[in-house]
Amino acid sequence: MVKLSVVVPFFNVQTYAPDTLTSLRANAREDFEFLLVDDCSSDGTPELLERAARDLPGAVLIRHERNEGLATARNTGLDAARGRYVAFLDGDDWLAPGHYGRLVAAAEELDCDFLRTDHVSVTGRDRAVRRAPVPRRGEVLDPRAAILPAHRTTSVDYPYAWAGIYHRRLLDRGLLHFTHGLRTAEDRPWIWRLHREAESFAAISELGVFYRRGVSTSLTQIGDVRQLDFIRAFDQVIEETAKDRDAASLLPKAVRTYCAVISHHIGSIERFEPEVARQLKSMSAGALRRMPQDVLDDVLPAMGPDRAATLRRLRRRRPGPPPTGSGAGTGSAAGSASAEVAA
Repeated sequence: MVKLSVVVPFFNVQTYAPDTLTSLRANAREDFEFLLVDDCSSDGTPELLERAARDLPGAVLIRHERNEGLATARNTGLDAARGRYVAFLDGDDWLAPGHYGRLVAAAEELDCDFLRTDHVSVTGRDRAVRRAPVPRRGEVLDPRAAILPAHRTTSVDYPYAWAGIYHRRLLDRGLLHFTHGLRTAEDRPWIWRLHREAESFAAISELGVFYRRGVSTSLTQIGDVRQLDFIRAFDQVIEETAKDRDAASLLPKAVRTYCAVISHHIGSIERFEPEVARQLKSMSAGALRRMPQDVLDDVLPAMGPDRAATLRRLRRRRPGPPPTGSGAGTGSAAGSASAEVAA
């Protein structure tokens, strides 16, 4: 029986994939499988994965015929997963030896729907510990209760799919798949859905994932139109949360976070291509118009004077059309735009 399935998308990460694959070997067990999804790489990544399929215990190589993006690549791996538990890793990150064994042991001991962990953020030679914003450790909690309060950083502001382990019952319930085609912020609707609909979770103080930042192919480093998928992602968060039985209490958090991410992108608008910058402003204006206006009226004064002024100017701007479904993405190196932007 397969105890753990690890979904690992790769796209044009030949510089980093050897570290990733070496760390998987240091986590291999006879009851673990590693689903290596090549998202139609055009560099030397496919050759590295072919070698890993032969030499890495538990490796299963899956290829996309065209580049589909990180969200869809993860879904491909999920569709093939056979394990009792599921975990994620990106093709440019790496693990401490034995990390997955410790996660499985903790998951079996706590017997909850999912676990969240801390991680190490790596920028060049600099490393920093990032803690999951869940103060109570090793204790089974209600995921819904961890969404609030609206004015503080909470568990939904720590959306990294690879920072944890998930019971198969979530996969069987349809809670682990990502929105097809999202090219950035794919984990935002995902983490909100998980916390609204799962029944139990816990956080543990396990530092085993090394998250590589500043990668040149990452969407967080590229100011092109793919970055604007964050609007489609957060529109989905608002739409789904508005249908929740606790919409009145949860929507202020969703709206506040959406506003914070819009403000973050507007504040660094110089990194976008000129036409994309124009689209960012008009689409952000449209997003503000689509939010529940009574909730937005309450949220804006609490955003701070500078951010509130920026958002009010955008709100008065002529809005652009709502985003439509996206095409191909950039694969595993895309990351999650604004993942560390808190409310």
